Amino acid sequence: MIGMMRHSAEYNAFTLSVERIMSIPKAEILRREAEYKKQADANPHKRGPKPKRKIRLSASRVPVV
Repeated sequence: MIGMMRHSAEYNAFTLSVERIMSIPKAEILRREAEYKKQADANPHKRGPKPKRKIRLSASRVPVV
C-alpha cells in the first residue's frame, strides 16, 4: 500500500478547488479581467491612484517651424 495515501478533507477540498481554477482557459480569464477592468474604470468614485491619461497636443501647442 505504498501508492495509496490518505489525505485530510481539507487537502482534498484544496486540490479540487485548484483543479477547478486550473481548468479555466487563459483566454477566458483574460476576458473576465478585461470586463472587470472596464467596469471598475467606469466608477467615478474609485479609490487609489488614478490611471494616467494620454496627453493630446492641440494645434496651439505645436511649435511653428
